[in-house]
Amino acid sequence: MKIKVGFGFDVHQLKEGHPFIVGGVQLDHHAGAFGHSDADVLVHAICDAILGAANLEDIGYHFPNTEERWRGVSSLLLLEECVKLLAAKGWSLGNIDAMLCLEAPKIKPYIPEMKARIAVSAGISEEDVSIKATTNETMGFIGREEGVVAYAVCLIER
Repeated sequence: MKIKVGFGFDVHQLKEGHPFIVGGVQLDHHAGAFGHSDADVLVHAICDAILGAANLEDIGYHFPNTEERWRGVSSLLLLEECVKLLAAKGWSLGNIDAMLCLEAPKIKPYIPEMKARIAVSAGISEEDVSIKATTNETMGFIGREEGVVAYAVCLIER
């Protein structure tokens, strides 16, 4: 058996009045991530980790923000497409470990639903999806609640 790991990172600006979708779940918050798709920072980082592990470029290569067909699309659909690309190269996804960095809202109540939605879209068990969150201790653009960041790693196997 051969294994590889991948790393993903994403950042989105927060804007008043936008929906805040993270891990496929809409958070109750006054501001949300701004982007071409649904701006799901967590799923975007996971997609990049998967694509990177299999040497398949990055999320912007496969789903460019210059294509109207990706405008407003659920990032869970992008995740499903990334897993299909992975399978086409003979790989399967082993696990995902992800970290969100934002000041508000508190993420803990949303994590079970995020894990469930990501697991379904990725075709793996909820036990193989880890989601954690931290703050930036009120420092920088994250601390000022101007943006949100996500990091992810994954393991793929053949």
